[in-house]
Amino acid sequence: MDILQQDIMYLPGVGPQRKELLKRELNICSWADLLEYYPYKYVDRSRIYSIRELSPDMPFIQLRGEILSFEEHELSPRRKCVVAHFSDGHGVADLVWFSGAQYVYNNYKTGVDYVVFGKPTVYGGRFQIAHPEIDKAESLTLSEMGMQPYYNTTEVMKKRGLTSHSIDKLIKTMLARLNTTLPETLPESITRKLHLMSRDEALRCVHHPSGTLAMQRARERLKFEELFYVQLNIVRYASDHRRKYRGYVLPRVGETFNTFYERNLPFELTGAQKRVMHEIRDDMRSGRQMNRLLQGDVGSGKTLVALMSMLIAVDNGFQACIMAPTEILAEQHLATVSALLKDMDVSVALLTGNVKGRQRKDVLDRLIAGQLNIVVGTHALVEDNVRFARLGLAVIDEQHRFGVAQRARLWAKSDNPPHILVMTATPIPRTLAMTIYGDLDVSVIDQLPPGRKPVHTLHRFDTALSSLYSGIRQQIRQGRQAYIVFPLIQGSEKTDLKNLEEGYEALKEIFPDMSLSKVHGKMKPKEKEQEMARFVSGETQMLVATTVIEVGVNVPNASVMVILDAQRFGLSQLHQLRGRVGRGADQSYCILVTPHKLSKETRKRIDIMCETNDGFRIAEADLKLRGPGDLEGTQQSGMAFDLKIADIARDGILVQKARDEAQRIIEDDPTCSSPQYDILWNRLRQLRKDNINWAAIS
Repeated sequence: MDILQQDIMYLPGVGPQRKELLKRELNICSWADLLEYYPYKYVDRSRIYSIRELSPDMPFIQLRGEILSFEEHELSPRRKCVVAHFSDGHGVADLVWFSGAQYVYNNYKTGVDYVVFGKPTVYGGRFQIAHPEIDKAESLTLSEMGMQPYYNTTEVMKKRGLTSHSIDKLIKTMLARLNTTLPETLPESITRKLHLMSRDEALRCVHHPSGTLAMQRARERLKFEELFYVQLNIVRYASDHRRKYRGYVLPRVGETFNTFYERNLPFELTGAQKRVMHEIRDDMRSGRQMNRLLQGDVGSGKTLVALMSMLIAVDNGFQACIMAPTEILAEQHLATVSALLKDMDVSVALLTGNVKGRQRKDVLDRLIAGQLNIVVGTHALVEDNVRFARLGLAVIDEQHRFGVAQRARLWAKSDNPPHILVMTATPIPRTLAMTIYGDLDVSVIDQLPPGRKPVHTLHRFDTALSSLYSGIRQQIRQGRQAYIVFPLIQGSEKTDLKNLEEGYEALKEIFPDMSLSKVHGKMKPKEKEQEMARFVSGETQMLVATTVIEVGVNVPNASVMVILDAQRFGLSQLHQLRGRVGRGADQSYCILVTPHKLSKETRKRIDIMCETNDGFRIAEADLKLRGPGDLEGTQQSGMAFDLKIADIARDGILVQKARDEAQRIIEDDPTCSSPQYDILWNRLRQLRKDNINWAAIS
């Protein structure tokens, strides 16, 4: 058996109890798992300081000396702290423990030569170090006096004595027993070309580097390997998919498309829309199945591009569908498409959960008979009894709201897989798109249609609400409408957040002469739709809501978006909410309301929102602040970010290198059968067997 697959229990220093703890808290079960549990930081322990050199603004430091004496101080009837007076011969500092007194007395003695490591602070005129790391000076090796690794641990582990220091000792024990060279997982053609360390050297060096440069090189090698296998799997899948599935050939741009373009086009297409239409057109006539992601900010004209693509399908004798995540959004798509196709001979129908009885049967019968050209719907479209005569194009809007299985079921609606156009108004950073949507071709609409003015974003503190409400009243008197967004539905005793129920009542008193609508996620769908409809029609001037309006409300007359407790929202969510205004020709405003006390990170988020309307810049910043696993969509996309050392946000250059190498390998060996790449295909099989979900998503 491979030594790295050994049960962690049999590593000296572990045993049955620690085995269970490591499995439960960190999912470490084997030697390999422990070896790939990488440090999150390093501290240079090569220098010993003197107590008289200390200052309170220093980071972690080391002292060498001995404990002179111990004393105890009572903190409360049940709590006491232990203080050890420590001297290096040049001064005295206090070592302090606020818990674990028995452990301290059992392990540390007076008159022993110790090396103490910790953060110095000043208390009562004397330097002290709380809960220091202490080692006997004689037991420290040169490596332990160099770059010290630090490992993430949980509170449960710390209470059971399994600290970062303990994990470091276990890894040292394991590496000492690995007396053979660890097998390589990358071909020499890649390691030589990119000047990468061997895997054996990198895995040993990442835990105990000889210096900063060695540590950086080890991490670069391990990061590249992780990213490379993610990209290799995605590129392999996309290549395999293209070879297996031929798409319908849709060569004609015919009468329907041309009539629409000449008579019904509401405005001249932007350069970006024209570019994207050319890309889609090339896909649809190529003979290969289109799998394209269409990215564009709210209001950039994605629906218009989708409709024109559907008209190409209609001109070639095929049907098309557009699937939206909510009934409200599906109904808005139907209204938009119907208005754009006014006076044209193109049949369009709606299919959602609300379409029932005779009306539903009529839609289903017309679909299977080929009498419907375009159907707009929700996940109702993937139900088994929904059958098309000839589905040529499926457009999926806000795709992250659908599960992988739901999207895949659209394929079964056609003899050949239909062309797929996936749309999102959530801008996705390039490195993330390359990983989540790596098997899709990406098109970007990065221009707003003519006449659209950028939304003016302002930050206001909650102490200035009265002047803010005056501004809203002024906008409404000019015939505009406003959104007021709350983060919660009902208040809680544990939070001082404004909540929608109380806020709605307060706003009715503040604006007694105006009509208000209220919408939140706990309302029944019918109630929600009625309230939305009142706002859309202009019957109400103000919509008080939670984030249910983030996607799916199109009211060109709305010019003000107020987001209360904006510090509680992520950047992408704030950007999506802001996208609800600025849809008409009038100047629109987004006001972010927060308390005065804000963290540094929150201030950065608010500043970015006020500085730019560029969704891609915001998405890049969001990725750096929150990480890929937290971003909306990544959890449902079918892509699990099981990265142990690489960081999609910060390792963009390595992502690109990994992508380039993966594409080169697949071009060289499209069937994944060449013996010269056995090392890669064997490793990829191993990773897939280990249930690392690196499957493609579309």
